[in-house]
Amino acid sequence: MTDIASNIPSTLSPKWNEQGLIPTIAQDADTGEVLMLAWMNAEALEHTLASGEVTYWSRSRQSLWRKGATSGNTQDLVSACLDCDGDTLLLQVKQHGAGACHTGRPTCFFYHPEDGSWQLREDD
Repeated sequence: MTDIASNIPSTLSPKWNEQGLIPTIAQDADTGEVLMLAWMNAEALEHTLASGEVTYWSRSRQSLWRKGATSGNTQDLVSACLDCDGDTLLLQVKQHGAGACHTGRPTCFFYHPEDGSWQLREDD
């Protein structure tokens, strides 16, 4: 049996895409529920790690976006992890306010496959 751990480097840096971004999953630190997927650039990640206030990169506005700055639905960083390939971040967050989604729902993931299409499923 091969020792898998011997193939794992002790350090790894984020692998930014061609636009200098990395996909970032926000997960509720208490429940484990996936809240949203957003993008970060190096500045957003640096600000998030330094301040504990989760900040993303808005691809539509081409600017930093502190989650909840206008809505009040903020996220506080609990922990951050980089995946094994270095190309995805996972943030465990404390979500404040109505929820993570701009629709007012707790999570951005509420469409489910049913009868050959993706259907809105109301919160249980």
